[in-house]
Amino acid sequence: QVQLVESGGGLVQAGGSLRLSCAASGRTFSSYVMAWFRQAPGKAREFVIGITRNSDTSPADSVKGRFTISRDNAKNTVYLQMNSLKPEDTAVYYCAARSGTLRLGVSAYDYWGQGTQVTVSS
Repeated sequence: QVQLVESGGGLVQAGGSLRLSCAASGRTFSSYVMAWFRQAPGKAREFVIGITRNSDTSPADSVKGRFTISRDNAKNTVYLQMNSLKPEDTAVYYCAARSGTLRLGVSAYDYWGQGTQVTVSS
């Protein structure tokens, strides 16, 4: 069982930056693939970026070159660095974990955080 807690969301102007954190419980954090998803009002939850156990990363096209993901296995934490934010990045951001390989689908992930709101003003 893994419990995930996100933090770091807030209000930022377009062009600004935010860093989200996701703290995980449990001793086996390093064995999980981690990912960030987001959900805007009235839209489906979508994959943003993921990181494998070996720290290989895979961003969605919409955030490529702007968002990066990293993990600190000693701290059981995964980070999402968001730069050059746009109003369309406004959403609730969720951290998720799964065993096995990196997948893009929501249903592939077994564990989810409660989400943190990111609002980008124009």
